[in-house]
Amino acid sequence: MADRRPVRLLVIERPGVARLVDEDEPAPAGGQFRLETLYTGLSAGTELTYFKGTNPYLHAAWDERLGVFRRDRPATGFPVRAPGYMEVGRVSETSSDAVAVGDLVAMAYGHKTARTVDPAVDRFLPLPPDLDPVLGIYVAHMGPICANGLLHAAADAAGPGALQLGDGVRGRNVLVTGAGVVGLLVALLARHHGAAEVMVADATPARLAAARALGLDAVEDADGTAWRAVKDRWRRDPTDCGADVVFQCRGRTAALAGALRSLRPQGTVVDLAFYQGGAPDLALGEEFHHNGLTIRCAQIGRVPRGTAHLWDRRRLAAETIDLLRACGPAMREHLVTDLVPLGDAPDLLADLASRRRHVLQAVFACPAATA
Repeated sequence: MADRRPVRLLVIERPGVARLVDEDEPAPAGGQFRLETLYTGLSAGTELTYFKGTNPYLHAAWDERLGVFRRDRPATGFPVRAPGYMEVGRVSETSSDAVAVGDLVAMAYGHKTARTVDPAVDRFLPLPPDLDPVLGIYVAHMGPICANGLLHAAADAAGPGALQLGDGVRGRNVLVTGAGVVGLLVALLARHHGAAEVMVADATPARLAAARALGLDAVEDADGTAWRAVKDRWRRDPTDCGADVVFQCRGRTAALAGALRSLRPQGTVVDLAFYQGGAPDLALGEEFHHNGLTIRCAQIGRVPRGTAHLWDRRRLAAETIDLLRACGPAMREHLVTDLVPLGDAPDLLADLASRRRHVLQAVFACPAATA
């Protein structure tokens, strides 16, 4: 294979300042292959925490041995190099039998124009040729995050022997709080896997419009009272009303409080949200206590205990591909709102941070996408 090659990547130098940097990538070793990035998706919720300087890893470090955050040292600092985790690339060179030149691959390696892959250590997923490569950004990481939420609901409802992703939603009334990318993917997965009804609650008109365009029922929650519409809609008897399960996908504790209020007695909130502050809106002595509720965190680093022999990241990615095949055209039209050149990434981050612009899913196109 060729020797060193130039690579362009996004770097957040300090809060509020990002730029594209050109570097040389070392020559690959034997058994590796090279990707030319086609598309890289923006995870706005996570990446803006770095751009704004609020990400917890900038102020604390995760202690793997104790399972706690330690505030005596940060995990990372500035500059933050190549943030992001939704990439699709085309194999340009290979000395590995794992792929062939021209294959499309989904990976999580951040906003950069190329990547050298070592099949022995790197996680990558070949994409089927019938899949829109723009939607392939969801296969390696974002889709599995959302599918893992359903898997946690399945384990909660059916125990660790749950075999199917729909075991926690099939025939049940499902509320999703938050109509960002995570929330909409979770809602589509719940519908795809046989939920009786799915409602999506959010405060942003553009997100509610996207939910409805995707064929989902949406309820406006600007004043925090969507829970009342949920309980009025799903009433079984005078004392049993609300959602069977709520997927909480908005990183605000007020949304978690609303999710708890929306549940029927002894229901479960499956929480996929990323919180950065305290919890002043969360009164655990109210609905959580009196209705005997459960909050269950679904975090992509773990499948539910007792399911690892059945489920892993690759199987969750396969479920993502299944959803994309079923709903791909609608998702491409209504979920991917912005397709812009990678060169526009610094300006887009600045616009989003200052609220001059709103996107649902922004995707950066690299030069290889038009070559």
